[in-house]
This record gives sequence, structure tokens and C-alpha cells, in this order.
Amino acid sequence: MRRLELLRVEHRDLDSAIAALSEAGGSDQMQIARLKKRKLRLRDEIAILEDSLVPDIIA
Repeated sequence: MRRLELLRVEHRDLDSAIAALSEAGGSDQMQIARLKKRKLRLRDEIAILEDSLVPDIIA
């Protein structure tokens, strides 16, 4: 699913951006917090999409 792939790429990009801002020192903590919050929302959306792709198996 294309949407899922795009979300995963954005999630990885946010990882890189957060790491770069953290390493820069004296960085804007509010910006880092916003990026982390966005990353969590993406993770949740990715999980929902992944769950919808996997059929429920009743054991």
C-alpha cells in the first residue's frame, strides 16, 4: 500500500530530523517535542493501516 510506505518514510525522516536537532546543541526543545509528537501520530497511523492489511485469524 503506497500510503503505508509514505508514512514509514516520513517516520524515518522524522527520526533523522530529531537526531540532528538534538545533536546540534542549544536546539529548540519545542520543535523537537512537536516532531516527536508527529512521529507518534505517524506510528499510530502506520499500526492502524498494518492491522487493516492483516486479516483476523480466529484460532
